[in-house]
Amino acid sequence: MSLGAKQIDDLMLAGAQRVIARATNARSLDAETLSSRLRAATDKYLLKHDPSPDGRAISSFVDTLHADDLCLVIACERGDEHAWNDLFEGYGATVRSAARAASSNEAMADDVAQSIWAELHGLKMREDGKPGGKLGYYSGVGSLGGWLRAVVGQLAIDQHRRQTRLVQAEEDSDLDRMALDDGDLDGAGAYQLSASPEELLMSNLASADVEKALGRALAELPDEDRLLMKLYYFDGLRLREAGAVLGVHEATASRRLTRIHGDVRQHVEAILMKEHGWTKAEAARSLSEVAAHLQTDVEPMLIAKPDSTLQSSTT
Repeated sequence: MSLGAKQIDDLMLAGAQRVIARATNARSLDAETLSSRLRAATDKYLLKHDPSPDGRAISSFVDTLHADDLCLVIACERGDEHAWNDLFEGYGATVRSAARAASSNEAMADDVAQSIWAELHGLKMREDGKPGGKLGYYSGVGSLGGWLRAVVGQLAIDQHRRQTRLVQAEEDSDLDRMALDDGDLDGAGAYQLSASPEELLMSNLASADVEKALGRALAELPDEDRLLMKLYYFDGLRLREAGAVLGVHEATASRRLTRIHGDVRQHVEAILMKEHGWTKAEAARSLSEVAAHLQTDVEPMLIAKPDSTLQSSTT
């Protein structure tokens, strides 16, 4: 039996209370304020595809939303300066990294990074009480960091198009269309039916970050570790044969290979978190997803030396 509007509203209010309870910083928001945002997300991602869900499906969907990210965004929309400071401090590195990855040069990257903060910080509440800026489209489905990376990437594309005059700027820009569709839906699970162009863009940007970090991690391996990876994965040697080349037993080669895997993964995650502003969960998840679809030939990474080594050898 279909739920009535009152029943859904009650579920939203109860869900908002759970979101506040889950958040490490609820920003002094009340359940009434949050419930309207939850209803908009539910309409878009659940009711649009299943007009007659039961109460358990609705509650389950609400419980997948990113509580802290959603509370932070809504607090920013309401003019909370502390929230704005936290947004800038927490995601400044993410925005800068995404701008560099999506831009052809440093000047363009700076312009994109400044433009996105101008877009976001220009938020004002409309007379009807609804948010009037880009953050108003963030629903909590997927991480805020991923959503911001997609927004920055699309803004870079918009600026490039305008600069090269390939298309005329439109009032309903690509950025607006992207924001309306939520750039990052990786947390949507069953509610994400198909990949949008914005999701594909975000995936491509993430892939570029991961590939660069992987290249550095592999290049900075000790010579013997890098040789073992090459012998085993690219030259087709068995562990016993690769171990013989290195003068070690097969069991030793196996343990070393396992250790190398862990070292490389931790190094890549550290680069993504420190230099690109990713969270540990985002880094771990994206590395697993991207690794299966890498378009880069990894063998040159195993042979190449890091720039610092090359520079030190010539001084």
